[in-house]
Amino acid sequence: MNRLIVSEPAKCIGCRTCEIACVLAHQTSKDVGAMTKKDFAPRLKLIRTLNISTPVTCHHCDDAPCLNACPAGAIVYRQNTVQVDQERCIGCKTCVVACPFGAMDVISVPATRSFAGVQLSSGTKAEAHKCDLCIGRENGPACAEVCPTKALHVMDESALDATRKLRQERAAAEAALGVVA
Repeated sequence: MNRLIVSEPAKCIGCRTCEIACVLAHQTSKDVGAMTKKDFAPRLKLIRTLNISTPVTCHHCDDAPCLNACPAGAIVYRQNTVQVDQERCIGCKTCVVACPFGAMDVISVPATRSFAGVQLSSGTKAEAHKCDLCIGRENGPACAEVCPTKALHVMDESALDATRKLRQERAAAEAALGVVA
């Protein structure tokens, strides 16, 4: 089973701290002051309605529709996560259409190529953009670490089993009391 981030909408206050943490965790430049609005591209999106707010993020599906739909083979399984190999991504947006959670996006990034050992700018390149569970980050996903209300949790197989068991026990207790769920 792949890991994923689970959100508890009842705890989310819509502060966008998760989005900021995501951007900062993936920023290649250490100069935060040089960041522009164009550079602000979180890998999760906070959705707000009149009644609820919650971040939407990749579920790292075991049978990922985005992976199955990618014609370039740019979406792969790695370390119990679904990752995008940007070298192979052609920016076709097929993954965006295939994702049932709306967690995929395609962004434009500066394109470079190497010629005779020199890096040359060659315009922009479209790339698939999604949660990577901060795969190289020692403390795990930045969004879950900084959430002030602890509305975000990393769920793995053992956590999923514990949640399922708790819900089964609650359902059994309610059934014994004659409560209809």
